[in-house]
Amino acid sequence: MELLAPDTLVAVTAALVAVVAALVVGRRRRGDGTPGAAPDASPVDAPTPDVTAEVAPDVAPTPDTPTADAPTGDVAPARGLAGRLARTRAVVSGAVADLVGAGLDDAAWERLEEALLAADVGVAAATDLVAEVRREARARGARDAAAVRTVLRTALVAELSTGDRDLAHRADGTTVWLVTGVNGSGKTTTVGKLAARETAAGRRVVLAAADTFRAAAADQLGVWADRTGAELVRGAEGADPASVAYAGAEAAAAAGADLLIVDTAGRLQNRRELMDELGKVARVLAGRAGGVDETLLVLDGTVGQNAVTQAEAFTAAVGVTGLALTKLDGSSRGGIVVAVQRRLGLPVKLVGVGEDVADLLPFDPVAFVDGLLAE
Repeated sequence: MELLAPDTLVAVTAALVAVVAALVVGRRRRGDGTPGAAPDASPVDAPTPDVTAEVAPDVAPTPDTPTADAPTGDVAPARGLAGRLARTRAVVSGAVADLVGAGLDDAAWERLEEALLAADVGVAAATDLVAEVRREARARGARDAAAVRTVLRTALVAELSTGDRDLAHRADGTTVWLVTGVNGSGKTTTVGKLAARETAAGRRVVLAAADTFRAAAADQLGVWADRTGAELVRGAEGADPASVAYAGAEAAAAAGADLLIVDTAGRLQNRRELMDELGKVARVLAGRAGGVDETLLVLDGTVGQNAVTQAEAFTAAVGVTGLALTKLDGSSRGGIVVAVQRRLGLPVKLVGVGEDVADLLPFDPVAFVDGLLAE
């Protein structure tokens, strides 16, 4: 999703607040939604704020008006990845064609390496991949673009086919997912899309709006909760995020929910106090909910190698278990998938390739590489 201009952002935020206010008022008039009370007791390091819970109806409601941050659309397979990864594909596939057209000489192989670097595959990965592809192409006698593309495809798929890519679900009790990332990465939208997918699968979901520093974040989650039938737990603006996470765990346990998704405040990875606060949220969930089953780090696919630095810092703070890379449809830097996985050994579990609900996809190395190399 493109970053909005300040005037547009103000307008969208106002619209979100209006939609949520209308939904809440409508519920109160119908008598089908009563704010829940904050928990009677909370852990020592998670003081209880003024927290409310909006209980989901049995059937997910359909909003009268869609919003920019909560686009309409059923949860269904997204359009082909090849089209969504057009910018990165143009960089990589063009280099393969040039490579063959130049007769596979040294300069052409250097241009392929430069193309991989431009796609943000990373220096070490680009060097190793070109060396491997060059060696295999020579051994197989590959002389045309199709043959070289096949060799590169095999190497890229092998590079990406590591780690467990399935999102964790407990056999019994409430599964807990903690979602984090820097501001502007698409974190809250990713949480909403996950809620849509999980409720469509028949699971009961609670969303905890632990980004208490941006009222718009909680309002945005409220829109998603209303659209998907999830229950929303939120606190007062500026409240302790850990206490909202605790209240979310309480609400999930009381409701017998299958899944609790905790949205955390966007933060810069070099702000130590903010990272410590994130660690506190994780500790509170470990104490009240029996642990965090999945810690997802949402990374903006357009930021390139800075995503690797972010991932290192967040992993040190909260033990990230998987990555969600967003905005890959608007970037020529799709190779960052290779860079972060190689550098950190963390599996990419989700990729965002558009604004619709169905555009948040489980990461499939074969489909991804085929999208990159499609002619």
